[in-house]
Formats: sequence, structure tokens, C-alpha cells
Amino acid sequence: MSSSSTLARAAHPGARLRRSLQCSGLLRTALSFGIVGLGGMVIDIGVFNALRLGALSDKPLTAGAISACVAIVFNWVGARYWTFGERRRTDVLREMAEYGAVALLGLGISLLCLAVSHYVLGLHSIAADNAAKNVVGLGLGTAVRFTLSRWWIWHPARQAMPQGATAEEHLR
Repeated sequence: MSSSSTLARAAHPGARLRRSLQCSGLLRTALSFGIVGLGGMVIDIGVFNALRLGALSDKPLTAGAISACVAIVFNWVGARYWTFGERRRTDVLREMAEYGAVALLGLGISLLCLAVSHYVLGLHSIAADNAAKNVVGLGLGTAVRFTLSRWWIWHPARQAMPQGATAEEHLR
């Protein structure tokens, strides 16, 4: 095959699209992580505001912790079966514990932002609580959770190796 035909094929839009789709694994993972996270965020914000406007009107941190725990369960299922589904591990309890630890770290970041806003800065409105917890805290926590999810919990080297596969084949 001549180098000119190789260059012509490489310049073909279909070839470029295939290459970009192969290289877009991180983008696909980030998008599905975001979609799952968006579902969790809707749950978190809905439960938080229901609690904050109801039974826990004077306890924003408690309302935030409860709403986040409900969302964490939803997010773990979505991450395990969709976002990182091809990397799902057989040691489910350990995977769930690691996910829980990462989620609690993200929750801690979110609640810290809420605590600073509510108790240190004295911003007590529901809008201020939502901005602190669900904008600033969620943004910072999401970056931490995505990084640790991709590179620790569901890192390719940590998934169960298929029977008969070599380590090199497994990591491809």
C-alpha cells in the first residue's frame, strides 16, 4: 500500500470520526458521569429543599446530609451499571465501601461550603444555602468524586481479570 493512499484514507472524514470516537472514552465517561450526577443532583436538591422547608427548617446541615445520602445511593447504582459498567468489579461490597468513602468526601466538601456560608458568613436564606451547597459545594465535590471514581474505584487495573486473560490483555 502506498503512503499516499494511507494518507488519503487517514484524511477521510469517517476515519477521523472513528479515531475521535476511540479517543473519546474519557469524554463518554465524563458525560455519563454528569448525566448520572444530574439525576442525583435533582434528587439531592429536591429532598434538601423539602426537608429545609419542612421538618428540618432550622437544621440545614442535617437536611443536607440526609438529601445527599439519598442521592449517593442513586449515583452509585448509575455509576456502577452505566458510567463505569465495563469496569464493574466482582468485589461489590469493597467497591461500594470505596464509593461510599469518596461520596462522603464529596458530601463533606458540600457541607463545609454550606456551613461556612450559613454559620460563618451568616447567610441564612434558602437561596444562600442552595448556592453554597448545590453550586459551590457540588462543583468542588464533583471534581473530586469524578477523579477518585475514575482513577481509584473503577480504575481498569482494579476490575476482575477475565479467566484465562493475561495482565497485559486485561489492561487494554
